[in-house]
Amino acid sequence: MQITTKTSIIALTLSALLSGPLYAASTTESGIEAKTGITAQQQSESQKANALFERIFMDNVMASPISQTYMGIKQDYDKWDDIGEDADAKAHAMTERHLAEVNRIDAKLLDAQTGLSLKLLQQSLQNELADYKWRYHNYPVNQMYGGHSMIASFLINQHQITDVSDAKAYISRLKGVTKRLAQLQTALEIRAKQGIIAPKFVFPYVISDSENIITGAPFDKGDDSALWGDFKRKLAALKLSDAEAEPLLEAASEALTTQVEPAYRKLIAYVKTLETKADSRDGVWKLPEGAAFYRNALQRTTTTDMTAEEIHKLGLSEVSRIHEQMRGIMKQVGFEGDLQAFFSFMRDDPQFYYPDTQEGKAAYLAEAKHLIGTMKSNLDRVFKVEPKADLVVKAVEAFREQSAGKAFYEQPAPDGSRPGSYYANLYDMKAMPKYQMAALAYHEGIPGHHMQIAIAQELQDMPKFRKFGGYTAYVEGWGLYSEYFPKEMGFYSDPYSDFGRLAMELWRACRLVVDTGIHAKQWTREQGIAYYVDNTPNAESDARKMVERHIVMPGQATAYKVGMLKILELRHKAQQQLGAKFDLRDFHTLVLKNGPLPLDVLSEQVDAWIAGHKA
Repeated sequence: MQITTKTSIIALTLSALLSGPLYAASTTESGIEAKTGITAQQQSESQKANALFERIFMDNVMASPISQTYMGIKQDYDKWDDIGEDADAKAHAMTERHLAEVNRIDAKLLDAQTGLSLKLLQQSLQNELADYKWRYHNYPVNQMYGGHSMIASFLINQHQITDVSDAKAYISRLKGVTKRLAQLQTALEIRAKQGIIAPKFVFPYVISDSENIITGAPFDKGDDSALWGDFKRKLAALKLSDAEAEPLLEAASEALTTQVEPAYRKLIAYVKTLETKADSRDGVWKLPEGAAFYRNALQRTTTTDMTAEEIHKLGLSEVSRIHEQMRGIMKQVGFEGDLQAFFSFMRDDPQFYYPDTQEGKAAYLAEAKHLIGTMKSNLDRVFKVEPKADLVVKAVEAFREQSAGKAFYEQPAPDGSRPGSYYANLYDMKAMPKYQMAALAYHEGIPGHHMQIAIAQELQDMPKFRKFGGYTAYVEGWGLYSEYFPKEMGFYSDPYSDFGRLAMELWRACRLVVDTGIHAKQWTREQGIAYYVDNTPNAESDARKMVERHIVMPGQATAYKVGMLKILELRHKAQQQLGAKFDLRDFHTLVLKNGPLPLDVLSEQVDAWIAGHKA
């Protein structure tokens, strides 16, 4: 479910980040006009506009200690963001002020690049204000994300400890968990009064994830809990003397047992009470103005005006097309039987899985690293630019692996202090077949999200709101496109691996059907699961997790296929119109340098690129 927060503008930043070549500054008006076509007035007004864009971005960052940490800023390193009605109202008022300032800019006085930034920022702020009415249409705790699990994952993955002051800030954040979870409970209570309660299946996940955080030492006599182990490891890396380290360890242990544990116990008790009020109606059609909310969610996610019915029909068509390609592979490997039987074979045969052991999981990670390394060594065949940031492969942490998604990517720190990370969820090895490994690694790592996001962050002379934002249809469309084009490079030579690529694409096509089925056609959770099981080779556990994701994040999963199809459409258009002048590396540079954009704006950029090459 899409959450409207003040930090959403930071999310937009990556998306606009790369929208085209910046014009070089010149010291004389004649030099400017000769070299760039920009007048001195355009340069001056553009500089003023970009200064405003930077201030607006930093206003949002500095209002959010969490965002500061993601950006590598340690000013409020010991704090959490406030959440709740007052915080929402304050953020809303700031957005109104920002839009008023932005609207005073005269677009006619700007250079082309700054004009695009203005257009994107105006649209983002307008959308944020419009979405304020939907601010309660989400489930603040669920199996995919939420305040209960975010605390641990944030501290473990984002809060770095490089000196004693960082350790003290970590302890302060532990102490702040009491207030943070109390505010979270209030947010749940407000929604409950409006009839906005997550479906019943969500609650066991939330309860177990919360209990996992307060299991182990120092809460009981077991192994170190996730947070205690994390703090100890980070503190040990400082190599302090015992006299320096002991007070910090004692303070952290006390904060965990006197603040964190009681806060989670209280939240768990409330969530159990809320669970008794939950039902099994899964779609957002059940919420106040649910149909209008879903329509808006689809528009925001796809950056198109496609209706739920259009998206549903597109999904059915794509499922049929991919099934036909899979039958071709079935014949290629000499399998006798129908497609369903082939699905069962691919799903159940042990040869396609690593064992569910520590050795098997280590082997999976090693092969994932190998796949990414091989692709990385071939990038210059299809790209002219590569990110400086490194990429590491990790297993999802134990405390959240049961509820987390199959795989995901975490962007690098802008200052280079943390690499990008490709997370593989190895909780259920039967959900991670070998034949899907390549497509999964290409999507989440290289040439997928890491190429797009890290390059975006590293671009120079671009407003930060464009460097650190995102349009889901673009970001995930690129990820899915990145699964496809390695086939053109000669990868997926093994037919089973190519089947895995198609299986991943089929999965995204089914998402179009099931997401709209649940939220617009009132399908049940069980109907959605059955559709995946009947139409894909994935494990039933995969199907269950995916449907549960649809339910709590309405519309989000439609972005992948819509975005991929648009990128392919634009590429085919360029190939047809440019003929021998078309260079795939240049096309990829164009798409990446313009960063995450609404799909209509991406189309405009490609059209201009084609026209320029023709001229």
